[in-house]
Amino acid sequence: MVVASSTARSVAAAWRAAAIASLRAAGAPPPSLLAPPTGVSPVVTAAATSAALAAAAGRGRWASGGVANPPPASPPSGGGGGGGGPVSKPMGDYTSLTMLGTSTPAIVSSPAEAVLERVPNAHPGTPYVARFTAPEFTSLCPVTGAPDFAHLVIDYIPGDWLVESKSLKLYLTSFRNHGDFHEACTVAIGRRLVDTVKPVWARIGGYWYPRGGIPIDVFWSTGEPPAGVWVPEQGVPGYRGRG
Repeated sequence: MVVASSTARSVAAAWRAAAIASLRAAGAPPPSLLAPPTGVSPVVTAAATSAALAAAAGRGRWASGGVANPPPASPPSGGGGGGGGPVSKPMGDYTSLTMLGTSTPAIVSSPAEAVLERVPNAHPGTPYVARFTAPEFTSLCPVTGAPDFAHLVIDYIPGDWLVESKSLKLYLTSFRNHGDFHEACTVAIGRRLVDTVKPVWARIGGYWYPRGGIPIDVFWSTGEPPAGVWVPEQGVPGYRGRG
Protein backbone atom coordinates (compact mmCIF):
# COMPACT_ATOMS: atom_id res chain seq x y z
CA MET A 1 0.00 0.00 0.00
CA VAL A 2 1.26 3.48 -0.85
CA VAL A 3 1.37 5.80 2.17
CA ALA A 4 0.73 9.42 1.31
CA SER A 5 2.89 12.11 2.82
CA SER A 6 1.43 15.18 4.45
CA THR A 7 2.45 17.21 1.42
CA ALA A 8 0.60 14.81 -0.90
CA ARG A 9 -2.48 14.97 1.29
CA SER A 10 -2.45 18.75 1.12
CA VAL A 11 -2.16 18.66 -2.64
CA ALA A 12 -4.99 16.14 -2.82
CA ALA A 13 -7.23 18.30 -0.63
CA ALA A 14 -6.61 21.31 -2.82
CA TRP A 15 -7.21 19.26 -5.93
CA ARG A 16 -10.47 17.91 -4.47
CA ALA A 17 -11.73 21.42 -3.82
CA ALA A 18 -10.88 22.42 -7.35
CA ALA A 19 -12.65 19.32 -8.65
CA ILE A 20 -15.83 20.16 -6.77
CA ALA A 21 -15.77 23.69 -8.14
CA SER A 22 -15.25 22.35 -11.66
CA LEU A 23 -18.15 19.91 -11.24
CA ARG A 24 -20.45 22.69 -10.13
CA ALA A 25 -19.48 24.97 -12.97
CA ALA A 26 -19.27 22.50 -15.83
CA GLY A 27 -21.82 19.87 -14.86
CA ALA A 28 -19.37 17.05 -15.64
CA PRO A 29 -15.97 15.84 -14.40
CA PRO A 30 -13.17 17.79 -16.14
CA PRO A 31 -10.40 15.90 -17.94
CA SER A 32 -7.99 16.67 -15.09
CA LEU A 33 -9.89 14.19 -12.90
CA LEU A 34 -8.86 11.39 -15.15
CA ALA A 35 -5.19 11.69 -14.21
CA PRO A 36 -3.72 12.41 -10.76
CA PRO A 37 -1.64 15.55 -10.18
CA THR A 38 2.10 15.04 -10.23
CA GLY A 39 3.43 13.68 -6.95
CA VAL A 40 0.07 12.44 -5.60
CA SER A 41 -0.27 8.72 -4.96
CA PRO A 42 -2.96 6.65 -6.74
CA VAL A 43 -4.60 5.89 -3.38
CA VAL A 44 -5.04 9.56 -2.55
CA THR A 45 -6.15 10.25 -6.12
CA ALA A 46 -8.91 7.63 -5.93
CA ALA A 47 -10.06 8.87 -2.54
CA ALA A 48 -10.09 12.48 -3.69
CA THR A 49 -12.05 11.63 -6.83
CA SER A 50 -14.68 9.69 -4.87
CA ALA A 51 -14.97 12.45 -2.30
CA ALA A 52 -15.32 15.09 -4.99
CA LEU A 53 -18.08 13.23 -6.78
CA ALA A 54 -19.92 12.41 -3.57
CA ALA A 55 -19.67 15.97 -2.28
CA ALA A 56 -20.95 17.48 -5.50
CA ALA A 57 -23.76 14.95 -5.88
CA GLY A 58 -24.78 15.35 -2.25
CA ARG A 59 -25.34 19.06 -2.68
CA GLY A 60 -27.72 18.36 -5.52
CA ARG A 61 -26.35 21.30 -7.52
CA TRP A 62 -24.26 20.54 -10.57
CA ALA A 63 -24.56 23.50 -12.86
CA SER A 64 -23.90 27.14 -12.12
CA GLY A 65 -26.77 29.34 -11.13
CA GLY A 66 -28.17 26.93 -8.51
CA VAL A 67 -30.00 24.69 -10.98
CA ALA A 68 -30.95 21.41 -9.35
CA ASN A 69 -30.05 18.07 -10.87
CA PRO A 70 -32.36 17.39 -13.81
CA PRO A 71 -34.48 14.20 -13.51
CA PRO A 72 -33.24 11.21 -15.47
CA ALA A 73 -34.59 10.89 -18.96
CA SER A 74 -37.66 8.70 -19.25
CA PRO A 75 -37.18 5.43 -21.14
CA PRO A 76 -38.70 5.21 -24.60
CA SER A 77 -42.32 4.21 -24.75
CA GLY A 78 -42.74 0.46 -24.75
CA GLY A 79 -39.71 -0.46 -22.68
CA GLY A 80 -36.37 -1.88 -23.68
CA GLY A 81 -36.80 -3.25 -27.15
CA GLY A 82 -33.15 -2.92 -28.12
CA GLY A 83 -33.77 -0.27 -30.75
CA GLY A 84 -35.66 2.04 -28.43
CA GLY A 85 -38.91 1.78 -30.38
CA PRO A 86 -42.27 0.75 -28.98
CA VAL A 87 -42.94 -2.94 -28.38
CA SER A 88 -45.84 -4.32 -30.39
CA LYS A 89 -48.96 -5.33 -28.54
CA PRO A 90 -49.84 -9.02 -28.07
CA MET A 91 -51.96 -10.46 -30.82
CA GLY A 92 -54.37 -12.19 -28.44
CA ASP A 93 -55.94 -12.04 -25.01
CA TYR A 94 -53.84 -14.10 -22.60
CA THR A 95 -55.54 -13.11 -19.36
CA SER A 96 -57.14 -16.54 -19.02
CA LEU A 97 -53.78 -18.33 -18.70
CA THR A 98 -53.16 -19.69 -15.22
CA MET A 99 -49.64 -21.13 -15.59
CA LEU A 100 -47.46 -19.03 -17.86
CA GLY A 101 -45.80 -16.29 -15.83
CA THR A 102 -46.86 -17.73 -12.50
CA SER A 103 -45.35 -20.09 -9.93
CA THR A 104 -46.62 -23.60 -10.50
CA PRO A 105 -45.76 -26.98 -8.97
CA ALA A 106 -42.93 -28.82 -10.67
CA ILE A 107 -44.93 -32.05 -10.93
CA VAL A 108 -48.70 -32.32 -11.17
CA SER A 109 -49.97 -35.40 -9.37
CA SER A 110 -51.68 -37.05 -12.37
CA PRO A 111 -52.59 -36.42 -16.03
CA ALA A 112 -56.26 -36.21 -15.07
CA GLU A 113 -55.52 -33.25 -12.77
CA ALA A 114 -53.12 -31.50 -15.16
CA VAL A 115 -54.49 -28.45 -16.98
CA LEU A 116 -53.71 -28.10 -20.68
CA GLU A 117 -54.19 -24.52 -21.83
CA ARG A 118 -54.46 -22.84 -25.20
CA VAL A 119 -53.79 -19.43 -26.74
CA PRO A 120 -55.18 -17.84 -29.92
CA ASN A 121 -53.46 -18.70 -33.16
CA ALA A 122 -52.09 -15.51 -34.72
CA HIS A 123 -52.36 -17.04 -38.20
CA PRO A 124 -55.66 -18.92 -38.41
CA GLY A 125 -56.33 -20.26 -41.87
CA THR A 126 -52.62 -20.46 -42.68
CA PRO A 127 -51.57 -24.11 -42.89
CA TYR A 128 -48.35 -24.67 -40.96
CA VAL A 129 -46.96 -27.33 -38.66
CA ALA A 130 -46.00 -26.74 -35.04
CA ARG A 131 -43.83 -29.37 -33.37
CA PHE A 132 -43.11 -30.24 -29.74
CA THR A 133 -40.35 -32.65 -28.81
CA ALA A 134 -40.05 -34.29 -25.39
CA PRO A 135 -36.91 -36.46 -25.42
CA GLU A 136 -37.07 -37.34 -21.71
CA PHE A 137 -40.70 -38.37 -21.23
CA THR A 138 -41.19 -40.66 -18.25
CA SER A 139 -44.04 -42.83 -16.97
CA LEU A 140 -44.43 -45.98 -14.90
CA CYS A 141 -45.28 -49.56 -15.72
CA PRO A 142 -48.81 -50.12 -14.37
CA VAL A 143 -47.91 -53.58 -13.07
CA THR A 144 -44.37 -53.40 -11.72
CA GLY A 145 -44.04 -49.66 -11.12
CA ALA A 146 -40.73 -49.65 -12.99
CA PRO A 147 -39.93 -46.47 -14.93
CA ASP A 148 -40.49 -46.24 -18.68
CA PHE A 149 -38.78 -43.68 -20.91
CA ALA A 150 -39.76 -42.32 -24.31
CA HIS A 151 -38.85 -39.73 -26.90
CA LEU A 152 -42.11 -38.04 -27.93
CA VAL A 153 -42.61 -35.95 -31.06
CA ILE A 154 -45.92 -34.10 -31.44
CA ASP A 155 -46.86 -32.41 -34.72
CA TYR A 156 -50.05 -30.48 -35.38
CA ILE A 157 -51.53 -27.99 -37.82
CA PRO A 158 -53.26 -25.33 -35.70
CA GLY A 159 -56.76 -24.13 -36.30
CA ASP A 160 -57.93 -21.26 -34.14
CA TRP A 161 -55.83 -22.29 -31.14
CA LEU A 162 -52.27 -23.12 -30.12
CA VAL A 163 -51.13 -25.29 -27.23
CA GLU A 164 -49.56 -23.19 -24.47
CA SER A 165 -46.14 -24.77 -24.06
CA LYS A 166 -45.69 -24.46 -20.29
CA SER A 167 -48.99 -26.19 -19.61
CA LEU A 168 -47.99 -28.91 -22.09
CA LYS A 169 -44.69 -29.38 -20.27
CA LEU A 170 -46.48 -29.76 -16.94
CA TYR A 171 -49.04 -32.10 -18.49
CA LEU A 172 -46.31 -34.37 -19.86
CA THR A 173 -44.46 -34.23 -16.55
CA SER A 174 -47.60 -35.41 -14.75
CA PHE A 175 -47.07 -38.86 -16.31
CA ARG A 176 -43.93 -39.31 -14.19
CA ASN A 177 -45.95 -40.92 -11.39
CA HIS A 178 -48.64 -42.32 -13.67
CA GLY A 179 -48.85 -46.03 -14.36
CA ASP A 180 -49.94 -47.06 -17.85
CA PHE A 181 -48.68 -48.95 -20.87
CA HIS A 182 -46.77 -47.31 -23.70
CA GLU A 183 -49.70 -47.40 -26.09
CA ALA A 184 -52.14 -45.91 -23.59
CA CYS A 185 -49.84 -43.02 -22.68
CA THR A 186 -49.01 -42.10 -26.27
CA VAL A 187 -52.59 -42.13 -27.58
CA ALA A 188 -53.94 -40.35 -24.49
CA ILE A 189 -51.54 -37.45 -25.05
CA GLY A 190 -52.54 -37.13 -28.69
CA ARG A 191 -56.25 -37.20 -27.89
CA ARG A 192 -55.90 -34.68 -25.08
CA LEU A 193 -54.15 -32.24 -27.40
CA VAL A 194 -56.85 -32.64 -30.04
CA ASP A 195 -59.64 -32.15 -27.51
CA THR A 196 -57.99 -28.95 -26.24
CA VAL A 197 -57.03 -27.05 -29.39
CA LYS A 198 -59.15 -28.68 -32.13
CA PRO A 199 -56.32 -28.70 -34.69
CA VAL A 200 -56.71 -29.15 -38.41
CA TRP A 201 -54.49 -32.21 -38.12
CA ALA A 202 -52.30 -33.81 -35.48
CA ARG A 203 -50.02 -36.77 -34.89
CA ILE A 204 -47.79 -38.09 -32.14
CA GLY A 205 -44.87 -40.49 -32.32
CA GLY A 206 -43.91 -42.26 -29.12
CA TYR A 207 -40.43 -43.77 -29.40
CA TRP A 208 -40.05 -45.83 -26.25
CA TYR A 209 -36.70 -47.04 -25.00
CA PRO A 210 -36.43 -50.79 -24.68
CA ARG A 211 -37.15 -52.43 -21.38
CA GLY A 212 -37.08 -56.20 -21.16
CA GLY A 213 -35.30 -56.27 -24.52
CA ILE A 214 -38.27 -55.11 -26.63
CA PRO A 215 -38.65 -51.49 -27.81
CA ILE A 216 -42.22 -50.34 -28.49
CA ASP A 217 -42.91 -47.42 -30.81
CA VAL A 218 -46.45 -46.01 -30.94
CA PHE A 219 -47.83 -43.77 -33.71
CA TRP A 220 -51.22 -42.03 -33.71
CA SER A 221 -52.74 -39.37 -35.96
CA THR A 222 -56.07 -37.84 -36.83
CA GLY A 223 -55.68 -38.86 -40.47
CA GLU A 224 -53.82 -37.60 -43.52
CA PRO A 225 -52.41 -34.06 -43.39
CA PRO A 226 -53.74 -31.52 -45.90
CA ALA A 227 -52.03 -31.52 -49.28
CA GLY A 228 -49.26 -28.99 -49.78
CA VAL A 229 -48.33 -28.61 -46.09
CA TRP A 230 -44.68 -29.19 -45.21
CA VAL A 231 -44.63 -31.99 -42.64
CA PRO A 232 -40.99 -32.94 -41.91
CA GLU A 233 -40.03 -36.43 -40.85
CA GLN A 234 -39.89 -36.81 -37.10
CA GLY A 235 -36.24 -37.77 -37.35
CA VAL A 236 -36.12 -40.34 -34.56
CA PRO A 237 -34.36 -43.49 -35.78
CA GLY A 238 -35.89 -46.84 -35.04
CA TYR A 239 -34.18 -48.90 -32.40
CA ARG A 240 -31.36 -51.05 -33.75
CA GLY A 241 -29.65 -53.87 -31.97
CA ARG A 242 -26.91 -55.91 -33.62
CA GLY A 243 -28.76 -56.23 -36.91
